[in-house]
Amino acid sequence: MGAGRPEPADAPAAQVARGTSGVEPRAAIGPSGRVLGVDLGTRRVGVAVCDSQRRVATPIGAIERAADPGVHRGALIRLVAEHEAVGVVVGLPRSLSGGLGPAARAALVEVAELAEVLGVPVETADERLSTVVAAAALSASGRRAREQRRLVDASAAAVILQSWIDSRAGAQG
Repeated sequence: MGAGRPEPADAPAAQVARGTSGVEPRAAIGPSGRVLGVDLGTRRVGVAVCDSQRRVATPIGAIERAADPGVHRGALIRLVAEHEAVGVVVGLPRSLSGGLGPAARAALVEVAELAEVLGVPVETADERLSTVVAAAALSASGRRAREQRRLVDASAAAVILQSWIDSRAGAQG
């Protein structure tokens, strides 16, 4: 912000959104290799992974959120290593109008933190309606409501990652 003007209370999120958070930007995710998809829920962090040719995203599970964010960050570090991921795509919950509301600003702060600790490039992808799409797909597959609640976070991460894969494939083809 300009000199002499105080930073707003949400300055870190605004700075991340403008790319001025002080976090060194990492290189973009390269053209090949496995990528993790992440859906940052309030109770759980859904995770998905794609194959090394980036054709299909598959849900792999959800990490329960703890009071200490280091817990889910540590789990993501382990998953990056376990799956030999070359990057991570985090869902950005934009408003339906495309703007950055409080949830998106909070997600951008978490993205900046993840970029610091994961050791691979971290990108965002629009996640509007990903949970709705995931829940509808689970329902259509005959899953009971109780089972859907367990699976929806990882399925939403797969929707986010598949959308990112498809948008990259369309841009290259």
